[in-house]
Order: sequence, then structure tokens, then C-alpha cells
Amino acid sequence: MKTYQVNKSYQQINEKIRKGDVVVVTAEEMIDIVKQDGAVEAARHVDVVTTGTFAPMCSSGAFINFGHSSPGIKASKVWLNNVPAYAGLAAVDCYIGATEPCEDDPLNKVHPGEFRYGGGHVIEDLLEGRKVYLKATAYGTSCYPNRLVEKEITLKTLVQATLCNPRNGYQNYNCAVNLTNKTVYTYMGTLKPKSGNANYCSAGQLSPLFNDPYYKTIGLGTRIFLGGGVGYVTWHGTQHKPGIKRSEKGIPLTPAGTLWVMGDMKGMDTEWIRGVSIQGYGCSLAVGLGVPIPILNEEMAQYTAISDEDIFTQIVDYGGDYPAGISKTYGQVSYAELKSGSITLNGQSVPTVPLSSVVKARGIANTLKEWISKGEFLLGEPQMLLPS
Repeated sequence: MKTYQVNKSYQQINEKIRKGDVVVVTAEEMIDIVKQDGAVEAARHVDVVTTGTFAPMCSSGAFINFGHSSPGIKASKVWLNNVPAYAGLAAVDCYIGATEPCEDDPLNKVHPGEFRYGGGHVIEDLLEGRKVYLKATAYGTSCYPNRLVEKEITLKTLVQATLCNPRNGYQNYNCAVNLTNKTVYTYMGTLKPKSGNANYCSAGQLSPLFNDPYYKTIGLGTRIFLGGGVGYVTWHGTQHKPGIKRSEKGIPLTPAGTLWVMGDMKGMDTEWIRGVSIQGYGCSLAVGLGVPIPILNEEMAQYTAISDEDIFTQIVDYGGDYPAGISKTYGQVSYAELKSGSITLNGQSVPTVPLSSVVKARGIANTLKEWISKGEFLLGEPQMLLPS
């Protein structure tokens, strides 16, 4: 068992937040603090490090309760602005997935499809206060005889709307290129032939799980920034895969941990949640997510001082290898290289394209810092840490 020179508890840090004595810095600010003062002194001085990421996160959606009608209905099929929602829950509950396209969308029949409207856009419309047209059909029962409900809903009129995202905040992800001779359209964006561009999707040194690589402070009950409001980590996300190869500093070199997160949509806003259309691929939702990392000891101080120069990912061919299920890397690049605007692949300079917004990620980390500094946001101590 490790022994530390600095030891703090969640209770101690929360008490400092209540009293207004807490010291909060962003993950970017922590890099220089640790470099200048060392991990031990940084841990003594800093109580919380805030992180942030804003990017398309396909495994997202919302549970919606649209209220009972008179006479009552047990909805078996539901549409929101003609986007199908899953109704196999209860009488007037449904789940709308971010990637579900509008029912009359031509999809990729005319390739590449534009996917102008889907579940992510419905969520954005609700958050924006716009009216959404709901249609529900049913087969009728003795207790719920109604077979059709059609009405306009808004976020305010909904009984409940809970953002529930089964896989957000991926800990690292591939750098995507296309080595074939034709343009391909993927969830990593449009990729030009013969490695004409390289797309990546991470905030790097600001990203939550890079700042706690072994999930020592994140788990069930961790309170987070979600979509402009307060949310929680409720489980490890789908495809959570911690047992992969890591760097000497513990950073995964390939996609690893993920978060399952939830939050009340009525506290969110469209500055931090936006519907997304990905040409030739489909619909999605851009999600703003920020996790506060408590500096319990010098180990956590060191972890949160990770910089883009120390974070690496793999170059993967999404033109041929990825769709064929072939696991192969064409090199390893740092996020410092990716953020520079170009990387070198096979002796060729390739322009890089971020799918995530560092500006938004920085805004999230700073907003979370402000909430905590003002005593408006307490840390949630996890009841169970993520599997590591």
C-alpha cells in the first residue's frame, strides 16, 4: 500500500468549498504548477483540478416521460418530430437515441447522405425551448384504451427529461486516416484518399480520463458538468476497456475507459449540447462533459499534470483496415503533434482535423472551476470506482 506525504479527503475538500477556501485550477494550469513546484507541493496547495471535453458522442440519448393523456395510453410506438423513439419501457416513457435519423430521411440512398435531422437534433430543440411534435400509437388495453396521441411538447411541459448517455468521455481514441484511393465517410468525419487528412477526437490534456488514468477518483456518484448542468457518473460506460497497453505515465495508447453519465435536461443548455450531422455516416450529439479531479495526494497531482506531449494515440486506416475489422497501427503520434496542425505519415505531411473543440473544453473546465470556487458545486464521492 502506497504512503503519501499529502492526504486529503473528499469531506475536507468539500468543507473548503463551503468556506470559500478551496484552491481550484484547470488541468492546463496544473501542468505548469507541478512543473514549477513539484507534485508534493502542488498537492498541498491545489484541492481540485477541473477538466473538460466537447465532441460528438454517439452513445447518447434521453429518457422522456411525456405525461398521461385522457383517456390513458400505453404507447407502443413513439415519434418526436418524426424521429422514432423506443417505447418499450412503460405507458408514457420513451428513450430517444442521438443517432436515430428522421423516419423519412433518405439515409445513404443518395451518397453521401446529409442526415440533417435525428435524435440529437430533437434533444437540441427541446433544450432550445422549441416545440416538438409527439405522436404515440398503441394497441389499447383495458386500463389504457387510447390508441393515438398527437400533441406538441416542450421541455417545460414534459414531466421528466433525463439525458442518459451510455458511453461518453472516451479515454483516448484513434487518429483516423484513409489509405485507399477513394474518399470515405466515417464517424470520424470525411477522410480524403491517400491520407489526405488525419482526423482525431480528444481534448488531450484537458480530457477527463487522461487526468485520472487509473480511475482513482471517478466512479458511481461522481458529480460532473454535463451539458451545461449538473450530472453524475452512474456506471462505467459501454466498451470500457482499461486493461490495455499504457505509457510509462499510465496513459492508454489506444481507446480505453468510458463513462456512463446522466443528468436532468431541464438544467442544461444548447451552448454545451448540440445535434450533429455527419456526412455519409449519420446523426449524433455533441456533448459537453467536465469532471472535477480531487487532489487527494501527490499521485493525483502528478496525474493531472499530464500534457499533450505525453499523450499518444495510434494512426488507423479507416478506409480499408477498420471496416474489415483489421487491427493495425501505422504509427504513434502525440496530441501535441496532432494539435500542431499536421503529422508525418510515410514521409508525407498530413493536415490534422479535430472533431472535438479545445475552446469548448477549456470553457467547460473554467466554468466548473468557477462553480466550485463560488461554492456552488460540491464534489461527489464515488460509492464505487470504475473498474481498472
